[in-house]
Amino acid sequence: MVSLKWIVFLCVISFGLGVLFSNRMWDGPQSEDQTLYTNKVHLGDFEATSDDCVTNKKLIQDEQVIKEFSRAHEAIESLDSSVAKLRMELPSNKKSRKIGNFDNSTSNSTKTDNSETGKKVFMVIGINTAFSSRKRRDSVRETWMPRGKNVLRLEQEKGIVVRFMIGHSATSNSILDRAIDSEDAHHNDFLRLEHVEGYHELSAKTKSFFSTAVGKWDAEFYVKVDDDVHVNLGTLAATLVRHRSKPRVYIGCMKSGPVLFQKSVKYHEPEYWKFGEEGNKYFRHATGQIYAISKDLAKYISINQPILHKYANEDVSLGSWFIGLEVDHIDDRTMCCGTPPECEWTAQAGNVCVASFDWSCSGICKSVERMKDVHAKCGEDAATLWNALV
Repeated sequence: MVSLKWIVFLCVISFGLGVLFSNRMWDGPQSEDQTLYTNKVHLGDFEATSDDCVTNKKLIQDEQVIKEFSRAHEAIESLDSSVAKLRMELPSNKKSRKIGNFDNSTSNSTKTDNSETGKKVFMVIGINTAFSSRKRRDSVRETWMPRGKNVLRLEQEKGIVVRFMIGHSATSNSILDRAIDSEDAHHNDFLRLEHVEGYHELSAKTKSFFSTAVGKWDAEFYVKVDDDVHVNLGTLAATLVRHRSKPRVYIGCMKSGPVLFQKSVKYHEPEYWKFGEEGNKYFRHATGQIYAISKDLAKYISINQPILHKYANEDVSLGSWFIGLEVDHIDDRTMCCGTPPECEWTAQAGNVCVASFDWSCSGICKSVERMKDVHAKCGEDAATLWNALV
């Protein structure tokens, strides 16, 4: 018979080998005897047999399997917890996103928080111009718009920013774009917009102007004017000062013209059906030659730019964006005086005009030739601008 010492020795050796290899190795197919024995095994309470060494080894393997299963289960629970946490965080991230921050669909990454805007000023004036309007721009520079160092001086001393606003051509780095770059290098009085120029894209250009201006300057008022209109800047500033206490103000010459449904006319409105029966009029809105809006309205346009509808006519589009909002519509007729002699009569009566143009031309007729004459007869005193209390 095998001595008890040998049995103990063999058991110790078997136990050691089992511990060493149980995590890496698995037994091959079991014999019928082993299968019968395995069926008898119960964790924590097992029945002893003559093959105690095999029993110990098998128990160790079973315990290791259970431990690995427990670890896997804990890992799955941890992963489930992490996924659930991420699901809880995602909705809050979506809610934090602001509408209309684009680096944008129109390429303007505009930040409207006061802490992120540029220099605080009183008003920003954007003079709408086109690639072909170099002579118009020069006529404005030679009359009512400051030139050279006075552009910066006006901004620093009075908080009045004046810039020609223009986008880009449809072709990248075209001769048109290079010409504007050269002109800007000489005069330093342009505001370039992320906008493709086109006559039928004026509503989009208006949105781009306000969004760009809001992101660049923190102004109390934002003004749009055409490059064939004469403006008295000091009188404009004095007019806007009277309305600075109002949070949402829309200032201009209010009108309500007919909705033109005939396709052959100049200002045809393709969506005329939205305004009721044929022959109806538009809602009240400021004429497009010049108008001013307060900061809150400019920010409103900037933030909601992607969902503001564009009608055929730019001034109608702007007016439509404010319908349904708590906005003060200020009808100021000094912003739409006629050219001489009308603006002269107004000045003689003690009311210098803010702006002058010809209704028949939607601007000063032949403005390049006539701007100097209008300025000489209807322009404000030279000191008015620099003495303006803003």
